Amino acid sequence: QLEESGGGLVQAGASLSLTCVVSRSVFHITHMGWYRQVPGKQRELVAESITGTEPTYADFAKGRFTISRDNAKYTTYLQMNNLRPDDTAVYYCSAVQAGLRYWGQGTQVTVSS
Repeated sequence: QLEESGGGLVQAGASLSLTCVVSRSVFHITHMGWYRQVPGKQRELVAESITGTEPTYADFAKGRFTISRDNAKYTTYLQMNNLRPDDTAVYYCSAVQAGLRYWGQGTQVTVSS
C-alpha cells in the first residue's frame, strides 16, 4: 500500500529526493513519515508529518532534510541535502491510519565518502 522510490548511491554532500505513494485504499491518513534502518540497529525516525501540526525531525535531519506532503496525490516526499556517509540506510515510508501504522518496502540510500 506504500511504495517508495528515489533511493540510490551518491557522494557525500549530494542531495536525494525520496517519494512515497500511498495506495488510495488507505484513507484518512493522520501521519506520514520516513524512518531509516541500518543492519543491527533499530529503525529510527527521520521525519514525520502529522495532520494539523508542524513536521517532526530527528536531530540529525534538522536543517538538511525536508518532509512534505501532497494529500491530493497521496504522496509524501523527503528532500535530503548535504548527505553524509552515516545517512546510509534503508529508508522506509510510513503512514498511520486509524491507529495502524503501515510500512513501505524500503529504498536503499548509500552515501559514499
